[in-house]
Amino acid sequence: MSNGMGITALVLGITGVVLGLVIFLFWMSWLPALLAVVFGFIGLSQVRKGLANNRAMALTGAILGIVGLLIAVGGGVFAVTMVKRSADDTRAKADEVKASASSAEKDRHLSFGETYTYENGLKVTVAAPQPFTPDEYAYGHAKGNKAVQVTVTVINTSTSRVSVKTGLPDVNDANGASAELVIDGSGRQKVITGYLLPGKEAVGKYAFSLPPDAAGRIEVEFSPDAMRWNDAYWSGPTS
Repeated sequence: MSNGMGITALVLGITGVVLGLVIFLFWMSWLPALLAVVFGFIGLSQVRKGLANNRAMALTGAILGIVGLLIAVGGGVFAVTMVKRSADDTRAKADEVKASASSAEKDRHLSFGETYTYENGLKVTVAAPQPFTPDEYAYGHAKGNKAVQVTVTVINTSTSRVSVKTGLPDVNDANGASAELVIDGSGRQKVITGYLLPGKEAVGKYAFSLPPDAAGRIEVEFSPDAMRWNDAYWSGPTS
């Protein structure tokens, strides 16, 4: 009697099922499972011809092979589904982060008189620019230009003091060019700096010179701490 095919089918069938049940090895189960089916049917054929007498072993091997193939297919479908779901989740999170960043960027663009609140509790408001007349010893103001004063108010709404390191606001004229800072001896200008106590406010006043062909509208960029916080933007007409 030649029972080798049935024995081989049984061994391969068991191997295919065992591999299929292991999460990370299911992709290896299809080959032994397929061979188990092939050898199992060959073994059954030999039993019918009287060449073997282990019908139960060959049949069991073939059945286990079929089960192993089903497990392999199921594992493949499951893996593809999980990968797709993971990719969809990653894409959705990326879209959410992008939308959040876009929304945050939009929130930082305001009109004069509106307030932007930073995460540390500082509320910043830039008032509409007012006409400014430099004194005769002013620096940064060309004859024929229009000078305006920009007033920045910072209020500490938190429960602890906050360091304010503003530097100077940046002002862009109607053409998008940087406006020249005006410095004179009038004492009307004030730079915000130092610590701001809870509930207190600080007011900064800055003058800028605008060319006559681009003096109708400006954009002010300002941050209470340029090293930590992004600039917010206020824009609008100068008169």
